[in-house]
Amino acid sequence: MAKDILYVEDDADHAELVLRRLERHALRERVLHVEDGELAMAFLASIGSEGVPPPRLVLLDLRLPRVDGIQVLDHIKSSESLQEIPVVVFTTSAADRDVKEAFAHHANSYVVKPDDALELDQVLGELTHYWLERNVACPA
Repeated sequence: MAKDILYVEDDADHAELVLRRLERHALRERVLHVEDGELAMAFLASIGSEGVPPPRLVLLDLRLPRVDGIQVLDHIKSSESLQEIPVVVFTTSAADRDVKEAFAHHANSYVVKPDDALELDQVLGELTHYWLERNVACPA
């Protein structure tokens, strides 16, 4: 089954919270979660082979082991076959330098993960509604 969301997050607690919240929005089965940037890069390399379609959205943490989020973002946005995939940096950092760096590498959006579970639920609902339902994707 094709996955609409590639969720790249190394923190198991954050991942579990987000995945549970996405389940509340009937999206859990549409998410591929990988734990680090290296696994994200391996998945991205498989797109197009054996009928693997690209995700419609990437939720990307910045601080990742092996290959960091900026490197993953840079790979996506510099690849002709991947650059149209919207990437939302979804992280705990609200630091100006992180925001500026993400946008310098062509992030489509930057969202700081809320600490509150209800607010997290609301933010994920808004994000997925916009990017998967309201946003008009670039034609292939």
